[in-house]
Amino acid sequence: MQRDGGPKTILYVENGIGYGGAVICLRHLVRNLDRSRYEPIVVTGRTGEAYCEIVNDAEWRYIPDHRLDVAGMRERMHKSTWASRLPLLRGIVNQLLSRADDLINFFPFFLRLLWLAKRRHVALVHANNEPLCNRAALLVGKLLGVPVVCHVRGEQKGSFLMKRFYRMPDCFLPVSRWISEGIGRLGIPESRRVVVYDGIPLDELDTAADGKVFRSEFGIPQESFAVGLVGLLIPWKGQELFLDAARILARKIPELCMIIVGGTPDDCRSYETHLRQRVMAEGLDKTIIFTGHMSSMEYVYNGLDVVVSASTTPEPLGTVVIETMAMGRPLVAPNHGGAAEMADHDAHALLFEPGNAEDLAGMIERLYRDKGLGERLGKAARAKALDTFSVEEHVKNVQRVYERFI
Repeated sequence: MQRDGGPKTILYVENGIGYGGAVICLRHLVRNLDRSRYEPIVVTGRTGEAYCEIVNDAEWRYIPDHRLDVAGMRERMHKSTWASRLPLLRGIVNQLLSRADDLINFFPFFLRLLWLAKRRHVALVHANNEPLCNRAALLVGKLLGVPVVCHVRGEQKGSFLMKRFYRMPDCFLPVSRWISEGIGRLGIPESRRVVVYDGIPLDELDTAADGKVFRSEFGIPQESFAVGLVGLLIPWKGQELFLDAARILARKIPELCMIIVGGTPDDCRSYETHLRQRVMAEGLDKTIIFTGHMSSMEYVYNGLDVVVSASTTPEPLGTVVIETMAMGRPLVAPNHGGAAEMADHDAHALLFEPGNAEDLAGMIERLYRDKGLGERLGKAARAKALDTFSVEEHVKNVQRVYERFI
């Protein structure tokens, strides 16, 4: 039981689509919390080898929230011929799937989360994802009468349900000014929004990691010009755009190797299959490499000549951008969202027109033709990252928010 005057228990709830930047940043946060003041418990709705490592940073509990693959069932339904021919039946099935999602996925997760929070006398609930995705955490906080802090890392669409759930948290932690402005458009006052850039342990980054190790593992010749898109294999991360650029560049850079780095969430297995089929159909199998999830990213970054972020919709200030800048590597990113907020074009990175494969390919080709450009951009990016993205500053800013409510 929690005693007055002792460390206050913070319940962190991670309910995202898969293991990516949001989970990595959460791990940095709980690992560096002031344990004399706060005791973290991390709950995730998914599990796997990478998730299990959270136990090295804090107390970790896995409470499944995807017993039934409703997203996969909906995807298969939308692809079927009967769904387009029978819209009324499709609507009925959609409603049945929604209710099944509530009964089999949401309510068991919510009840177990509520029991854990009540039993451990949590002082604050920290939702690591936007409110609609993590509504169970918000409801637990409200039922127990404890403050709820909500990290927001993505775009806000402004739907009725989203606006409803955005009224519930006591405070939001948007990861960039762009995200904060989006929350403001939903009617959330600035007093409830505190921009906190994600932090990484800069002193732990091995900037001297031997990139040849990564190249050797995946059979990438040392003389190849290696371009890597880093991120979960989900459609909005821009892997298809990356393949479009690869098709353009394959005619211009004979030693080109383009690498898709990142794991695939269970909900997106069909997307990975589609990407691999595209590679084979378009004759890119000698150019494209899939690595899957990588745990030692320093070797990856140093093994790449260019790191690409290609999100097709505005993305918050993602871990890829932060880590690439901190490692001093040449970065190509879309000119929107958090990347455009942090990196100036031709100063810290090359920014391309979002969704434009020709422009993306052009920026990559610039770095291929001018090796000195990449070195200059990387050096300037690292200097800016060291000033902005320390995990110590991140933790200090988050704990300052906790102090307002505990």
